[in-house]
Amino acid sequence: MAVDLHTRYLGLDLTCPLVASSSPLTGELSSLRSLADAGAGAVVLPSLFEEELVVAGDEHAADILWESTDTAGSASAYLERIDRSRLESHLDLVRDAVKELDIPVIASLNGSTPGGWTKTAELLQLAGASAIELNVYGIETDRYASAASVEDRVLRLVHAVKHVISVPVSVKLAPYYTAFANFAHSLGEVPVDGLVLFNRFLQPQIDPATLAVEPELTLSSRHELRLPLRWIAILRDRTPMSLAATSGVHTGEDAASAILAGADVAMMASALILEGVTRLTDARRTLERILDEHGFASVTAARGRLSQSGAGDPRAYERAQYVRALRPA
Repeated sequence: MAVDLHTRYLGLDLTCPLVASSSPLTGELSSLRSLADAGAGAVVLPSLFEEELVVAGDEHAADILWESTDTAGSASAYLERIDRSRLESHLDLVRDAVKELDIPVIASLNGSTPGGWTKTAELLQLAGASAIELNVYGIETDRYASAASVEDRVLRLVHAVKHVISVPVSVKLAPYYTAFANFAHSLGEVPVDGLVLFNRFLQPQIDPATLAVEPELTLSSRHELRLPLRWIAILRDRTPMSLAATSGVHTGEDAASAILAGADVAMMASALILEGVTRLTDARRTLERILDEHGFASVTAARGRLSQSGAGDPRAYERAQYVRALRPA
């Protein structure tokens, strides 16, 4: 009997736990069709960055973006101060993808102000997005900003979005928060519908030949999955939120590891960019084979079997593993 690959993510029913995460591949309707045909359970569209929408040099636009209240005329004032053509182009992608695909279409939004997130999230919902992924990406350089204040700002922004839209909301986070388990718990109380672990920061490169600081995009490698696996395994039995593994999911083996740790879905991008959309089909077949070999009739049966509580030894994801690695028996 074939393994049942169905899963639930953010309250959405997916036929497969492999999700095509935000990348250039999800920015074109033709490649979105290919990803769906290859067996993706859902797709996450490229992030719409708040900075892309603000008209350069418009200082008043920044004031509007910080205004999150739904006062009369606020929406029209917002639309008057942003790049409407850029916004409409992205909304058209959402509409077209929803129309063409028979799998959930998740919109991704990368913002930093209440108005930038809430007003754009409303428009993405109206365009038909099945859910909104809030991509929290920021480098905190203010030495007077405490860890608590940084977390509180994110919580307030996410709460503002949840207040104005009804579709599910996930938050894509970096792993650098001081007490990550506590912060995840606080997001669950907002309540956020899911966490995507983890965001990969774009690291700049210094070119000694030109004495310039240049952006450099480096695709993920499989070893990067270890960090998401650890935290998904720790959080699985401590939160009702959906958990998505991203960064380092390249193969069906990686996807199986993520599910056994407790992930509801495993997101792929770099492997698809490097090897083509067929890599997703291969990963799906491998995942199904692995689950079948270990007697799991479904993704649900396998999910969390090796979470912190399910692994038998809770110390496996803490300090004890460090000692074991350095001093093998």
